[in-house]
Amino acid sequence: MCLCERAMSIYLITAIDTGVGKSVVTGMLARQLARQGRRVITAKPVQTGCGGMAEDILIHRKLMGTGLLPEDNAGLTCNYTFDMPASPHLAARQENKAIDPALIADSIKKLSASYDTVLVEGAGGLLVPLTDKFLTVDLAFSNKWKLIIVTTPRLGSINHTLLTLFCAASFDCEVAAVVYNHYCPEGENDLITQDSRNIIQTHLKMLFPQASWIEMPCITDFDNLPEIIGITLL
Repeated sequence: MCLCERAMSIYLITAIDTGVGKSVVTGMLARQLARQGRRVITAKPVQTGCGGMAEDILIHRKLMGTGLLPEDNAGLTCNYTFDMPASPHLAARQENKAIDPALIADSIKKLSASYDTVLVEGAGGLLVPLTDKFLTVDLAFSNKWKLIIVTTPRLGSINHTLLTLFCAASFDCEVAAVVYNHYCPEGENDLITQDSRNIIQTHLKMLFPQASWIEMPCITDFDNLPEIIGITLL
């Protein structure tokens, strides 16, 4: 695995939709970086549909093999959890609360002071609202976080992925990588998988020629994890 150094190694891991394996991808990327000797931590600033410790943080730590970290218990890796499984702005409103993007940014900045790389898992996709007016993409743009976009070979992924890429370009956000996650509960169609790969790669090279392409195998057994090789991030 090669990680080309930049001024900040903070990545927002976003996706084309819900249910595409973003949490597993985040944990696996962190695991691979850690295995190469890098100090890496993940964060899930807003978790909906659960109370207490963020479920996605628990997935990250299981894949990383670390158990909960001091930063988790201090609340730096997850600023907000809400019971309602809904968009963050709505879940917060149901509890008469409001999400403060500045608080999230400050927590990630504190993490980056102690770690080489911070992987920030977003909620859903780039246009998911954190407040009525502040979108997830605004968080990435305002803090100059690079993007890692998770997609899958399933039917419909071409449209959703290209929309995400064009959204990133319109907000002048840098895409570091696209992860082609072979997590398809309904099974893969080989022809669709290859064609989708070709179309997405073509437009990725047009819009973000320096971005990496990462193939992530379907991971269902956390006790027998594969080695992911050839990962390069901007």
